[in-house]
Amino acid sequence: MISEKLLKALNEQINKEWWSASIYKAMAAYCEAEDLPGFANWFNVQTLEELTHGQRIFDFICEAGERVELYPMEGPKNDYDSPLDAFTYGLEHEKLVTSLINNLMTIAKEEKDHAAEIMLQWFVTEQVEEEASFGLIKKKLERIGDDGRGILMLDDELASRVFTPPTPA
Repeated sequence: MISEKLLKALNEQINKEWWSASIYKAMAAYCEAEDLPGFANWFNVQTLEELTHGQRIFDFICEAGERVELYPMEGPKNDYDSPLDAFTYGLEHEKLVTSLINNLMTIAKEEKDHAAEIMLQWFVTEQVEEEASFGLIKKKLERIGDDGRGILMLDDELASRVFTPPTPA
């Protein structure tokens, strides 16, 4: 049985994960409008990852015999000054998500919910990867600057990203 405090926090996290998906879908739309299909692809894959993350927590709650509750979400930011601006925003957002996951882990430990701790460990590890991915592309964009050829080369590179569903919990 999941404690009331942890259940509320997990339900909030589902919403945060799906809000993240909407943020990245809006970034994909921005990139499409800027004729950067590779960047759009990267953000579309990121959208699918975030939806999967929310579903993972959703399934955990259901398997524990508890009730999932969904809450209203804030709309995503739709406009960016550049791909660098989008990745800078995305990196800051992922740092926020990391803090939320860390808080969930703290609650699970306080509540002595070992099953939740095990489930959340996957997210702790995943957030290291998320921040690293955004950070690497942000650094590449900073090096490229306004060089259109560099942007197009990176666009080609990002077009190769594919969604690989995570292994079941």
